[in-house]
Amino acid sequence: MLTGKTALVTGGSRGIGRAICLELAKQGANIAFVYAGNEDKANETSALLLQMGVNVKAYRCDVSDFSATEELVQAVNADFGSIDLLINNAGATRDKLIMRMSESDFDDIIAVDLKGAFNLIRHTSAGFLRKRSGRIVNITSDAGLMGNPGQANYAAAKAGLVGLTKTVAKELGGRGITCNAVAPGFIRTDMTAVLNEQILQNAEQMIPLKRIGEPDDIAGVVAFLCGEGAKYITGQVIQVDGGLRM
Repeated sequence: MLTGKTALVTGGSRGIGRAICLELAKQGANIAFVYAGNEDKANETSALLLQMGVNVKAYRCDVSDFSATEELVQAVNADFGSIDLLINNAGATRDKLIMRMSESDFDDIIAVDLKGAFNLIRHTSAGFLRKRSGRIVNITSDAGLMGNPGQANYAAAKAGLVGLTKTVAKELGGRGITCNAVAPGFIRTDMTAVLNEQILQNAEQMIPLKRIGEPDDIAGVVAFLCGEGAKYITGQVIQVDGGLRM
């Protein structure tokens, strides 16, 4: 159980992020979640979490902004007293073949998906080090492990998260802080909703478990990594993809 812990979850207003917030709250954690701009979705998530009897607050922030994320962490510490769990889930896509990808297409995705995680780790690490405890979970992707046509920017960012995860695990492990990554495969979210049904059906046939994953499938693994049972696990990348990339 995570009763009394405070979790900071980026990209927490919908999809996988919302599922993570709900699962951590189910286990008793108070939730500070970050959203980029969809206030309606943020309000929906807050309402769901408040029904679970935990403390909740939503924060609007551009995670790619170093100064803004520093202010965010300061605000969460002031509102909740401390941060115990950091889930770097915020992400974006801008898919194009590399011959058609603009500089901004590449830079903007790296800024959100990779630099955003660095920013949050950078600003929360001092608090973790003082307490000699903390759990960091970065949401990467199968694309970061295998590559994916049309996703040079996204795959590069998610691959970068793997290197960031392992480095942070080595740097902070001596103070009892763990850092792991979760790599989802095909999951039913807004990102996969744009794919036509034939693509999803073809994907199902390639997946040994013969189904597209649900956000809850990711949330359960994240919650495990935040719990007592994972205290001796760090620097790992756990693929949650139904066996697609085994």
